[in-house]
Amino acid sequence: MDKKGKLSILYLGSLALSAVFFPMLTGMDPNVFDPNTVAIPSGPSLGHLFGTDDLGRDILARAVYGARISLTVGVVAVGISTTFGLIVGLFSGYLGGIVDEIIMRTVDMLMAIPTIFLILTIQVILEPSIYNVMVVIGITSWMGVARLVRAEVLSIKERLFVTSAKSRGVYSFRLLVKYILPHALNPIIVAATIGVGSAILTESVLSFLGLGVQPPHASWGNMLQNSLSFMYEAPWMAIFPGILITLTVLAFNFLGDTLREMCNPRDTHA
Repeated sequence: MDKKGKLSILYLGSLALSAVFFPMLTGMDPNVFDPNTVAIPSGPSLGHLFGTDDLGRDILARAVYGARISLTVGVVAVGISTTFGLIVGLFSGYLGGIVDEIIMRTVDMLMAIPTIFLILTIQVILEPSIYNVMVVIGITSWMGVARLVRAEVLSIKERLFVTSAKSRGVYSFRLLVKYILPHALNPIIVAATIGVGSAILTESVLSFLGLGVQPPHASWGNMLQNSLSFMYEAPWMAIFPGILITLTVLAFNFLGDTLREMCNPRDTHA
C-alpha cells in the first residue's frame, strides 16, 4: 500500500474513532451553549479549541458530531446504491440480450437526469431528515455501479472457469453467486470507497441548502450554512467544517485510488 493510502486509512480511522468515542470521553454536547458567549462567537481557545458559534455552542463538539452524521450517511447511502446496482448489473450482464438492452437503456436515461436536481426535488417532496438523506442519495446513485458490474459480468461469464462450471450443470443463481460475483468484487469495492466521499459531499450540499440534516442537529453542511452571516467576524465557523469536508472526501478518493492500484497491479507499471 502506498503512502497516501496509509495516510487516508490513518485519517479516516482517527475520524471514525473520534466520532464514536469523543462525545463519551469528554461528555461534550453539540447542542449545549456557553452562556458567556451567546450571540458573540468566540475564537479558538483552551476552553473551546475550535471556538464557538453565534449560539455559544462548541464548534469542536459539533464538528465531531457532524463527522458521525457524515460517515453514517456515506456508508449507508453507498450500501444502498451498491446493493441495488450490484443486483441490477449482475442480472443485466448475465441474462444479456433484450433484457440487458432494456435495463441499460433505462440506466442511460436515469443517468441523463442531473442527480443533484433529482435529489433536491425528492427532498422537497419528502420531509427533510437524516434518514431520507441516506435513502435518497442511495437510490439516485446506483446507476454507475450497475454499469460497472454489468461490464465485469459480461467479461467474466466468457472465461474458461465459467464455461467449465456450466458444463458441469451449474447454472443461474449458483453460477452468479459462486463463480461470477467473487471475481467482480474488486472494482465494486473501489467504486464503493470513492462513492462514500461523493455521498458525504452530497449530504453536505443538502444540509447547506436546508434540505438535509435539520437544526439543532449538527452536520458539516449546516455548520457552513450557519457561518455565512459571520464570515468576516468569525471565519473559524466556516474554516473547520470546510477543512473536514475537504480532507474526508480527499481521503476516500485517495483510498479508492490505492485500492484500484492494489487490485490492478499491472496498471502501476503501464
